[in-house]
Formats: sequence, structure tokens, C-alpha cells
Amino acid sequence: MLRSITLILAFAASAAALDADRFRDNVRRLSAPEMRGRGTGTPELEKAARLIASEFKKAGVPPVPGAKDYFQRFGVTINASLGPGNALTAFTPPGSRRLKLGESFQPFNFSGSGRIQGDVVFAGYGITAPEYGYDDYAGLDVDGKVVLIVRHEPQEFDESSIFAGKNYTRHAQLDSKAVNAKMHGARAVLFVNDVPNHTDADSLDRFSRNVGPAHTDIPFVQVTATVAEPWLALANTNLKDWIKAVDGDLKPRSMPLPGLRVELHADVRLETRRVPNVVAYLPGETDEHLIIGAHYDHLGMGEQSSMSPKEAGKAVHPGADDNASGTAGLIELAHYFSRMPARKRGILFIAFTAEEIGLLGSAHYAENPLLPLDRAVAMVNMDMIGRIQDGRVYVGGTGTGTTLEAILEAVKPSHGLRVEATDQGGYGSSDHMSFYIKRVPVLFFFSGIHNDYHRPSDTWDKINHHGAAQLLGLIGDVGARLLAAEQRPEYVRLADTRPQATASASMGGGGAWFGSVPDMAANMGGFRLADVRDGSPAHKAGLQPGDVVIEFGGKPVASLMEFTYVLRAHKPGDTVLVKWKRHGAEMEAEVTLARRP
Repeated sequence: MLRSITLILAFAASAAALDADRFRDNVRRLSAPEMRGRGTGTPELEKAARLIASEFKKAGVPPVPGAKDYFQRFGVTINASLGPGNALTAFTPPGSRRLKLGESFQPFNFSGSGRIQGDVVFAGYGITAPEYGYDDYAGLDVDGKVVLIVRHEPQEFDESSIFAGKNYTRHAQLDSKAVNAKMHGARAVLFVNDVPNHTDADSLDRFSRNVGPAHTDIPFVQVTATVAEPWLALANTNLKDWIKAVDGDLKPRSMPLPGLRVELHADVRLETRRVPNVVAYLPGETDEHLIIGAHYDHLGMGEQSSMSPKEAGKAVHPGADDNASGTAGLIELAHYFSRMPARKRGILFIAFTAEEIGLLGSAHYAENPLLPLDRAVAMVNMDMIGRIQDGRVYVGGTGTGTTLEAILEAVKPSHGLRVEATDQGGYGSSDHMSFYIKRVPVLFFFSGIHNDYHRPSDTWDKINHHGAAQLLGLIGDVGARLLAAEQRPEYVRLADTRPQATASASMGGGGAWFGSVPDMAANMGGFRLADVRDGSPAHKAGLQPGDVVIEFGGKPVASLMEFTYVLRAHKPGDTVLVKWKRHGAEMEAEVTLARRP
């Protein structure tokens, strides 16, 4: 055994199997225009998966024993489409009008489906904002009715507004309006653009096929201002005058619309497709193994990008750094370790899909491992390793395993990089988190954020392939030591209670904190917890991973979207009654919310 360890460490000192030019070429192939951004569920994603599998085969790394190929497939919801049953008829004295789909009305892609009949009430902006002393639903009976609401929020062009003026608050978000309507008992939402405040034509938003984790189970349908104005006239008002009046004194002016009833059939169909993680395995002398991973999906044509909304659905988001770079690095490490003369432990290489829509690929593997997860000594994740500047790289998670910091410190001097490491990082917005919450030590390698993040400008020609190869040499050295060590690192559950930064600005900055980590794959029927942060309010109340929150502060919770909304309505220090299910049994506890750093 001592001889094999010596051979491994001697091998790790040489990076001969790491080819910077091959790395660059694979980044270019994965991020080429014809790959159309590798969106989850697209033909181009399948093409990328086949490319990765072929590279694993070239490197001499076979599939996992017992698997017929390199692919671990699972189902995800990837597209929405309009079914044939969409219809909206408005009944007003003295007759009725059947609206035309695509011209006068159209559901949003996150709309629930169903047939609804009911009276219509005008609920203004559809906002309940106690922090601003504003509530469009105050004194308005919407239970069992259909609500008509206006886009945006009051005083949107007033820099001195108690709202945020030109910077919209969370109350202007469509999902917030949908959940608020449901919480007040509405059966459906009719949504109209506030045309008088904008130069936009009186048109409908384009129906987007791309869907994410936020869905509502009530119909949410947009109508044109041309349709809505006669309805408002029933209450002797119009959009222009109503908006002016509310902007003037911030007093809601919601009202019934006498005589208006609608018959609505929303028919939005969600498409589920089986998508592949790409998995390969080099066996070792024991059944213990190291996991090395990177996600290979990206944003497709940018339908989900919040960073470049003008290009959404129109421009290829090539994702060269995010994360063709990590995927090309995974391929290089497959070549690197396949040449190792002996391995005490095996190596599992995983290219994850569906990371961009919620870490779904890594979460699926962690829930359905092809090799026993308790035999995984560590998981190494590479996400955006291609834009190294001045030799600076970032490593997270050194505190998640007892030996990880020492191993990193031992190899750093040999690679000439400026390594900035932190013991934190088990939680975060990349695939290592799926393993950390399953008690696997993790390391996360990252070259830093940049202005091309989630934009069409994240192209292969900006990749520092020589710097990436240098980093891969360091990762290979770390991996070799994890393979050879007499003792595997012991998992450490970090005590830090601070929430990790996310890409969602609306979740940060001093608001109420519960301490739950959402299961992004389970978003209806309750809010399922993937994990609970140690020392958090949820942890102190006794909640555990796998629990499904069904009620929060007296409000029913059917999804992550609804949980987010009801949490935001509370302040740090509030004590709320939380109800949840565990293995079918209902439990409850009072929880005092903390302050989000």
C-alpha cells in the first residue's frame, strides 16, 4: 500500500496529462453557437451530453459498473405550452364578449390551469405591503371571485415614493401578485398593463415556453388595456385617472365592477422531459470513491436570465465560463486520472444537468446515487474556472472535512496560484450543496464572477485556458491526495448560521430569516426542506430535512413560491406558528424569526 501511495503522489506532481489546448477546444465546442446555450431539455443539451460521454470514453473512463451507458436520466419540467382549451368570455350588461387568444388575452406560463366562473373585482395593483401602510385588498371581498389587477406598483416614477420609485420592490413581481391574490381567496387573476404610465403599446407579453420553479395553482391571465377599460368604466373610472389618483395620495381605490362576470378556461400544459447527468467511473482498490463534478447545462437562448432581459429568448447564451469551463475541466481530469498507475480509491466523474434551474441534476444523483454515497470520501465541484485573472482562484468548503484544509495547504506552493480559501461554502448556489447536505465533505473551485455572467457575451475566446490548466493541476493534486490518504476526511457540519449569498437580490439584506434550504425539485403540495441550517430558527423549532411546510403564520403554503411570499411578509423577531408534515404526520411549533445578515 505504501508503494501505491508513493506512486500516486509522484504522479500528481506531473500535469503531463492536462492539455490546455484540448481544454480550450472543448470549451469552444460546448459553447459553440450551434449548441444554442445548452438549455435543459433541448436537443443541444443532448448533443452536449453525447460529446461529454465520448470524451470520457476517449479518456478510457468507462460507465459506472452495472450501467448500460454513461447517462443517468431523470424527469424535469422544461417547457410550457398553451393547450387548445384556452378561452375567456366576459359578461357585461347587456351582453357578452368572447376574447381572442393571443390578441385580447393570454395566460402566463406560470399560470395554473382550470375552468373558473365568477364575478370580477378590481384589486388595484394587487399589493399588500404593511411596511408601507398600503393594501389594495383592504375592505375588499375577493373570496371566490376573480380579481383584475394592474402591473407594477404606486408612484413608480417618484424618486421620493415610500415604495422604491424607479426601482421596483418585490411587490411588483408577478409571482408576488399571484400569491397575494390566492392568499386573499381569489380563484383567478386577470392582469392588465398600466399603459398610461408607459410608452409600451397595448399588447400582451410574449408567452414564454421556458419555465422555472415558480408556479401558481390559480389561473393568471393577462388582458389588454383595451379590454379592461370598459370593465373599469362600470365603476366610473379608467386606468389613467385611477393611477393618477392613487399616485397622488397612496390610498388604494379597489372596488367591485358591477355586473361583470367571466368564464375562464386556462389551459397551460407543462412538458416534462428526461434529461441526462453524464457519469463515468474509474475503479480503485477499495469501494471508497472521490466524486468530481461540474454542470454542463446553461441558459439556452436566455429565457431564464435575469442579467440580460433584453436578450431573453433572442440571443444564444453560450455559457463558456458558466460552465463549459468546468465541464472541460472535468474531461481533462478524466484524462489525468486515467493515467494514474494505481488508485486506492475510485473516482466518479459527473457532468450535471439542470443546475441553472435549481441544482436538479446533482440533487437527483444525491437522492439516487449509482454508488453508495456513504462510500464517497469527498465531492469536488468546478463551476466557472475559466476566467482566472492575476492567478487568483477561490476555494470554498475547506472546513467541511477534517483534512481538506491541510491537503489544500500542502499542494498550494507547487502551483503558483493565489488561492483564497474559506472553510465555509457547503451551502451555496452550485452543485456541491446537494452533497454537503447528504454529509459528504465538499470543495468548490471558482475563478470569480465577471460582467459576462449569464450574458450572451460569455464566449470561449475570453477563457484563460492556460490559467485553467494550472488550476486543474492543483485540483488534480488535491484529488490524488484524497485518493491516497490512509484516512478519509470526516464530514464536518459547519456551525455558521449565516445564509449564503444567492443571485436573488430580493432575498437579502436584513429581512426575516427562517433557515431552511429548499428542495428545488419539489415545488407543489407544500414547501419541502432539503436541509435546515444549524442554529437557525427552523432548526431550533425542530424542523428536519425532508419536512414539508404546509402552513406559515396562519397562511397555507403549497409551494416554494408561496413560502417565499409569506416569509417576506414578516419581520425579524416575529413569532409565527409553523405547521409541517413528516412521514405523513402533522407537526407544529412556534418559531421566532431571526434577522437575515
